[in-house]
Parts: sequence; C-alpha cells; structure tokens
Amino acid sequence: MPLELAGMEKDIDLNKIVRQHIEMERFFTGFALKGRSETLETQNQEDIMAVAEKNAELEKIAGQVNQCRKCELGSLRTNTVPGEGNPNARIMFVGEAPGADEDAQGRPFVGRAGQLLGKIIEACGLKRSDVFIGNILKCRPPENRDPRPDEIISCLPYLQKQIEIIDPEIIVALGAHAARTLLNTTKPIGQLRGQFHEYYAGIGRPPVKLMATYHTAYLLRNYSQENRRKVWEDMKKVLAELDLPIP
Repeated sequence: MPLELAGMEKDIDLNKIVRQHIEMERFFTGFALKGRSETLETQNQEDIMAVAEKNAELEKIAGQVNQCRKCELGSLRTNTVPGEGNPNARIMFVGEAPGADEDAQGRPFVGRAGQLLGKIIEACGLKRSDVFIGNILKCRPPENRDPRPDEIISCLPYLQKQIEIIDPEIIVALGAHAARTLLNTTKPIGQLRGQFHEYYAGIGRPPVKLMATYHTAYLLRNYSQENRRKVWEDMKKVLAELDLPIP
C-alpha cells in the first residue's frame, strides 16, 4: 500500500525504514567488507527513497482524483477508484472502469471479475501486491455502461501519469475499451489480443509493451475452455517476455 508520508514525519519514517533495512542486510551478510557494505547501504537507501517518491506521487494523483469533477461521474460516485498496487510493478493491469463493488470499496477489481483476475495473477506465480491494477475511468459509470468519449478524455490523464510514474515493463489491457483507448485504435479485441503492441507514454519516452486480452468480466459472461485458454496463452507470453517462470 502507498506510504502516507508528509513533512517531518516523512523524513523520520523514511530514515527508520532505511536503518531497519540496512541492519537486516548486515545481519544476513555477516558484515561484509566495509567498502561493499557502504555501497550496499547507499543502494538500499536510494531504492527506498525511490519507492517513497513514487508512492508520494501516486498518492498525489489519488488526491487529485478524489477532488475531480471534470465529468458527471464525479457527482454520481460513492468512492473514486484511483488504482492500487506496487509502485515498482513490472506488470500493470488496466481495465475499463469500476463496477458496483469497486465503487462501494474504492478499490479496483474486488468484485467477481476482480476475484477471477486475482486467480489469474496467482496462476502466474504472482500476488496482487506484485502488480499495479487500475482502470481507464476512476469512477463508476451508471449501471456499468460503457465509458463515454468525454469521460475518457477527462480521466485518461490520471492513468497516463500513473503509467509514467510506475514505468512498467508490460501493460496488460483487459478488454476492448482499455486496449482501444491505450492503443488509439478501433480494432476489435479479437484482433488485438495474443500479440504485443506498443503504448507510447509520451514524447521522448520509450514505448511500453502492451498485451491486450479479454476482460475477466467477459470471461464470466462467456466462460468456456477456449476463452480461458486464450487468456492463459496471453499471460504466458507476458511471463516469457519478462523471463519469469511459467507455472
């Protein structure tokens, strides 16, 4: 979960984390040579600082989402759903929009479709805490209708900024709306899935590989061994691309 750090408390908490991490490293490495130990301490501190900075940036975006009233969904929601997960995630899952359960809890993919996504992540040998999960829209459309163009235009910058901060190696676009929006295309999901595409995060930034696959809500509505196999084939390609073992 993102660290809630502010002002002096941020410095105090961060220094405490750094000290505890370094002490643990020293214990298990048996006090390595001084030069190596100092390098290790510096690297550890830099890594922790980087994560803290990412968390702070993601919290800032979440705060902006909470205050957002750019479209009518801002006055209809129960809770915003900015997204959650590992700020250093190698894989980022992006869906269409929150549903009723997500709107009630303020968390992405916690309903039946979210439970199925959790099983897919576990089948990959990962945990939800290893990845980052978000949506194109941060608020639930009424009756779970499709996102409207004006809503996408208003909300997409929040997701784009999250992608920029997290800098994942691969984005998994869940469903047609997420894939079409991120790839700026009108092709059907059946033509997009099963192969890597390139998502351009901004001028001067290298493209991020994107794998489109079926949304888990679609799998629940159209459950078959064939559709299940297709999604698993897509995820195996993601794991292979990251040099991760395929269970």
